Amino acid sequence: MSDELTFAVADHVATIVINRPAKLNAMTPAMADALVAAITECNTSDAVRCVVVTGAGEKAFSAGSDITTLDNYATPWDFRNRADYCDALRACRKPVIAAINGYALGGGLETAMACDIRIASANARFAAPEIKLGWIGGGGMAAGLSYSVGSSNAAMMLLTGDMIDAQQALAWGLVSEVLAPDALLPRAQAIARTIAARAPIAAEIAKLNLRAAFTMPWDKAIEYERELQAICFATEDAHEGRAAFAEKRDPQFRRR
Repeated sequence: MSDELTFAVADHVATIVINRPAKLNAMTPAMADALVAAITECNTSDAVRCVVVTGAGEKAFSAGSDITTLDNYATPWDFRNRADYCDALRACRKPVIAAINGYALGGGLETAMACDIRIASANARFAAPEIKLGWIGGGGMAAGLSYSVGSSNAAMMLLTGDMIDAQQALAWGLVSEVLAPDALLPRAQAIARTIAARAPIAAEIAKLNLRAAFTMPWDKAIEYERELQAICFATEDAHEGRAAFAEKRDPQFRRR
């Protein structure tokens, strides 16, 4: 990790902080590499069962890529093949919660949408402003907005580049909750601890199942869900869950 992206694990919850508040937590290539490394660690560590992503300070979750670094790529092809932090988040096998404090702009909005659960502070603001600078988002902007807020609202954001506030984001389904700024991170970590207390393999498979529900035809998604259920049912954790239920005690899940 680096000073500009911090990583810590406690109670099976990894907390990743985008830590460049003086620049609205804008992402540099080095920070993108650090985020990829953090997600790799989350994927391979049994100590991590859920992930929280947030930004340092109250002004910004992330303003996306640092625009001043974009001309450093030698060619558009190099730019296209850069390490993409949103791809890394989407590839995370563990559930990921975005705690959105302040601006989530461009790649910052894409970062939030790459997470499974999004909650926001009351001062959060969201935008896809790339069109104002002559390009469009490339980290899943259109797909994420279409899934989250519907085609018309997505078009409004993509084609104007204008911001919406936290209450509008809540009304459109972009976030699940809006909280006071000082309550945001504690709430995100409380949700994460709840998820971490559940059967870890089941949580990871539930995430796969949700992805399938968006990307597969209806009948195939249901068929896939039944296959995933069978896999879950055969795990040691599922046996433990059934035994704990019969014995009227809390289950002790081991990710096996």
